Amino acid sequence: MNRPRRFHAARLSLILAALAVGIGGLAWTVHQAARDAEASAVPVAPVAITLSGRVTDAAHLLSPSDSAALDRQLAEFERHTGHQMVVVTAPGLGGADIATFTRALGNAWGIGRKGINDGIIVLVAPVDRQARIAVGDGLRARLTDQDCAAILQQRMVPAFREGHYGQGLRAAVAAITAKLPD
Repeated sequence: MNRPRRFHAARLSLILAALAVGIGGLAWTVHQAARDAEASAVPVAPVAITLSGRVTDAAHLLSPSDSAALDRQLAEFERHTGHQMVVVTAPGLGGADIATFTRALGNAWGIGRKGINDGIIVLVAPVDRQARIAVGDGLRARLTDQDCAAILQQRMVPAFREGHYGQGLRAAVAAITAKLPD
């Protein structure tokens, strides 16, 4: 009898153990192994992304002006609040769950302040038609899962449907900034 493969939180250590971190922790490759009921591993294709600043456009979705505008928004947010936020476009998730992918990315890159865990990642994977706003535990009470879902549905998705990725990402960053004014 075939049972569906599921990701278990206990398997996070398996995923993190599979992270290969490059020089300075900037390049990474994640290999996720899914386990079925018989505990046999099914490897997922690796996806490599190199952190290139507050905006990492690995999927090449953004114009130079969109990237520059986002970078300015993110720099001002960090200067004003101390919280670190990055925007990432990924060419694909390599079959990984977007939540797992984003969490592994944030941990590998060290987004947010150590001990405070106040990092935010806004991730878009257009080929997989998925997006996520991942929030560190230190901000989760102020920027809830419901807040993130509303920002995705009201700000990002409508712009993305029109092919305006830069506009959707700028609107999302503005909404997050409004939720975390200090």
